[in-house]
Amino acid sequence: MASKAEQQMPNEATPREKPSNTSARVRLAEELSNARRRIDETVNLSEIAAKYQLEDDAVLRILEEFQTLGMVSEKSSAVVHSQNPKGLQEAYEIRAVLEEIGGRAAARVLKGNTVALRHQLDGMRAAFRRLELDSYVQHDVAFHRSILESSKNEVLLRVWDSLAVDLWIRGAIENVSGDLSEVVESHQAIVDALDEGRGREAGLLLRNHLETFSEFLGKSESDSGFNRAFRNELEVAQDVQRASFPQEDLPIPGLSREAYYKPARSIGGDYYDFLPLQADRWGIAIGDVCGKGIGAALLMASLQASLRAQAMHDHSDLSMLIGDVDRLVHAVSPKHLYATLFYAEYNAVTRLLRYVNAGHVAPMVLRWKKSDCEVFLLEPTGPPLSLLERSQFTSQGFQLEIGDVLVMYTDGTTEAENPEREFWGQERLEHLLRACREYNPAQIIDRVLQEVLAFTGNAS
Repeated sequence: MASKAEQQMPNEATPREKPSNTSARVRLAEELSNARRRIDETVNLSEIAAKYQLEDDAVLRILEEFQTLGMVSEKSSAVVHSQNPKGLQEAYEIRAVLEEIGGRAAARVLKGNTVALRHQLDGMRAAFRRLELDSYVQHDVAFHRSILESSKNEVLLRVWDSLAVDLWIRGAIENVSGDLSEVVESHQAIVDALDEGRGREAGLLLRNHLETFSEFLGKSESDSGFNRAFRNELEVAQDVQRASFPQEDLPIPGLSREAYYKPARSIGGDYYDFLPLQADRWGIAIGDVCGKGIGAALLMASLQASLRAQAMHDHSDLSMLIGDVDRLVHAVSPKHLYATLFYAEYNAVTRLLRYVNAGHVAPMVLRWKKSDCEVFLLEPTGPPLSLLERSQFTSQGFQLEIGDVLVMYTDGTTEAENPEREFWGQERLEHLLRACREYNPAQIIDRVLQEVLAFTGNAS
């Protein structure tokens, strides 16, 4: 598949070919945005037309767009200006809103019909591997524009086109080259959601993708006093987040346990907790906020505080408790963020585990009998938190036996990818766990980490 995608990718024009307007736009944007010309140097229309083998009218139209973007101040003779980082970020904020709307509407058309999107994504990956940024931009633009076209919203598409997205991307792409691998792969989840017709999720993923790109743009700016202060604040946030996780020496009667956490970035939105409750009960929680970075970490902190506040009060119904947590989190969450949560209360006397699974990947209970291993999945009993206005949840019970192993995880484990873009997956996790009969929890986690790292190679 990869080699075919590489063979099908358009080659950069040779001197014997006449470049398309699209290719010329991208190459000229790259030249202007990277200051290969001296800032405030004047170049005339005929010089540009000759260099890019275009008619004067075509060059004039391109320069009109550059003028709108603030990259030149005249049309017939272009006066080059330095790039405006604030303008770049503002453009991406507008794109995020437009594409969230477009992604929701496009899902009806693209359900089961994402071959073209996958082709463009393969093209982006191949261009990234070869460091051909102009080719990457062409595939990226085609990917996002095809989603807008599928939304059948002509007004939305006209506004999107008016942003001259290809020029903004080419102007910004080298600023985020260090994070480009993550930018490329964030398209995969968008394709999957559209292919399954999940419009709301696709819209949220598109918005998160563009806001993440905007974050990378901000990170790439010069090392100003503001950025140094921001990094200091980020380090403090890391310390606060680490302190929010439970102490590892907190004992739970009748259970041995081990936990492992590592965010994809400096801070993240994964969450776990152990809560000592009354009457020989213990709360056990694991959650995952949609997205990464500071926004996800803030929502995670809100979720943790809300859950702890509710769980410490007397309650008889876990479904009502999680419903209250859902409303509290929904009240303080941006519309594009939501969280999955598995929350259980364990009775140390009866070994009964009562739980609510709010859209989280199903924890596994492994039980060995003689030479066989039975696996029980604690499936979702309600939607993710903050996804809907007022969600309903149900609780379930599971009777643990001596020797059972309960494994809870976030999708960062099963969705770890190898160089061929294949997920490690739940099946591999389950197969590994079945072979861990004589292992203690710490040894089980070590085995999982070893297998995942061996599978992913150098990938994040």
